[in-house]
Parts: sequence; C-alpha cells; structure tokens
Amino acid sequence: MYGSRTGPRAGTAAATGAVLLLAGCSASDGPSDGGGKGAPATVGQRPKGDAPYWVNPDGNAARQVAAYVQDGEKANAELIRRIAEQPVGEWVGPDDPQAAAEGFTEAAEQAGRDALLVLYNIPHRDCGQFSKGGAADGDAYRTWVDGVARGIGDRRATVVLEPDALLHLVDGCTPQELHEERYDLLKGAVERLKQQPGTTVYMDAGNAGWQSPDALFEPLRRAGIAAADGFAVNVSNFQTTGASKDFGKRLSAKVGGKPFVVDTSRNGNGPYTGGDPGESWCNPPGRALGESPTTDTGDELVDAYLWVKRPGESDGDCKGGPKAGDWWPEYALGLARATR
Repeated sequence: MYGSRTGPRAGTAAATGAVLLLAGCSASDGPSDGGGKGAPATVGQRPKGDAPYWVNPDGNAARQVAAYVQDGEKANAELIRRIAEQPVGEWVGPDDPQAAAEGFTEAAEQAGRDALLVLYNIPHRDCGQFSKGGAADGDAYRTWVDGVARGIGDRRATVVLEPDALLHLVDGCTPQELHEERYDLLKGAVERLKQQPGTTVYMDAGNAGWQSPDALFEPLRRAGIAAADGFAVNVSNFQTTGASKDFGKRLSAKVGGKPFVVDTSRNGNGPYTGGDPGESWCNPPGRALGESPTTDTGDELVDAYLWVKRPGESDGDCKGGPKAGDWWPEYALGLARATR
C-alpha cells in the first residue's frame, strides 16, 4: 500500500546467491567496463569507509549496463551505472532462505564488505496489494527466519526487517485477529537474528508521509525494538532525506534513543504530488535517485543512508510498469536522468 516492497522475483534469490561466488567477486574499489550482452557488468566495491556494504556484480542494473555496452548504447550504460555501482538491498525470497543468505553473505565477506539483506515474508504480507504473499503461517515463518539466520552464520550482515509489517497493524489493514501473532513473529525474528554475532537488525517503521511517531512507538515496543539495533524509515518511499530524518528523530526519542537508517534510493526529488494520491507510491514519474549509500551521515542518530528498495525494479503493474519486483529499464533510466 505504501510502496511495493518486492525485491528479486520469487525463487531467484537462492539461485542468485549460490552463483555469486562463482562470479569472481572482486574486492577492488573501482569500476570497469561490462562484458557481453546480458552478462554481469564488472562493477567494483565502493570505498569501505564511505559504504561498507557489498555491491552485487550480478544485479539487474549490472546486467543492464552490460547489455547497453554490448549494444553500443554508451550514454544509457553510463546512466544505469549510477545504480549498478551502488550497494542495494538483497531481498531474501521464500525459497531456500539459508542458501540465499549464505550466498549473499559469503560473497560479501570475500569482497571485504557487509551484506545488506531485506526480510519480507511475514504471513498475510501487503494486505492483498501488488506484493501480497508471505509465509503460509507463523510456524512456517519462524522456520524461514531460522534458515536466514543459519545462512548468515557468523558473517557480517545488516538486516532490514519486514517492511510494512508494523504499519499494517496500525492502519487496520491487517485483520485484528492476526495482530498478536504478528507482534510475536516480529519480536521472535529480532531475537533469532540477534543470536548471530555479526548481524545488525533494523525494524521497518514507515515514512514521514504516513502517520506521526505517536502512532508507532508503542507498536515498535511490542514488536521488540528494544532488542533490535534500531529502525528503518522511508523504505521503498520517496520522502526527502530531511523529512525522513526529522520523522526518525522524533520517533527515536520515543523508543529510547534508538538510531535509524534512511532509504534514499529514490527520494532525490521528494514525493510525487500529481495524479491520484492513493497511488503516489506506485511507480511515480519524475522521481530521482537520492543520496548514495553511506554510513558517513554526519548525524549520530542516523546510522546510514541505504538503498533498500532496488532502483529500477517496479512497484507493481501500475503506470505501465511490469509486476512488482521486475526490472524496468525505462524507469531506471528516468531515475538516473533526473538525479542532480
């Protein structure tokens, strides 16, 4: 409802993670040209002091760069390279979560970086919208989270936990009879993930365009924020970084001073104000890439700017887009062109 949260298409995450180590992930800090059409473009890692997160050399954007290079479309290749060279969230799918988490974290470790993972499989996910789905029931979800944790092992990973799961409890989208279980599942997920020595967990906490922090701090407490490292704001949304920081700081003051991260993947031009307000979150035109991922935010409460939503992947089949999570090169080009 507030922005499609779907990452890689269902069933692809485990396979992608498994082949990453075979791709010869480089720990170098510089980019180089792409290979053949459809093959991964060789992209280097960002300077570790700026962005300690791993850049996936086999991501959709990297493959698009390679395709444009092969076709001689140099200008388009350079535009998409603005996305391909940045670390983005790896959304762990429902199939074989242990293999997916293991593949991503091992590849990141070999490159001397931390993995950035997004867990999005809560039962009754997205209230029947474009990204509906999730685990079949509570037990299935607990098993899935355990698989993710075992896949991470003792490697370093930053996890953004269940975008929208908390918000839909507050706005009434999730039926009342499911509330207690969801609180229990979120709290249990935080506790299980924090058993891994190198794992940092941020709980999703909405965006500045939704509701005030007063509506969220008590649900965050019930969902286990005390055991988490902090919370995430603006995931898959378009609120400005300034507005997001203000929102996050007011919420932080109500949950014991917890730090937070901001999704800046598509907020360069702020939120969309034209057309139907109810669809302002779904593939809005004229948006731009925001601040590059970094842990150097200059603010002690803001742990990082992250690209949690993967720029160029559709929010859903609205405004001419493909289904949620599919790569949409035209939209990706639009984001890059509009970026200041």
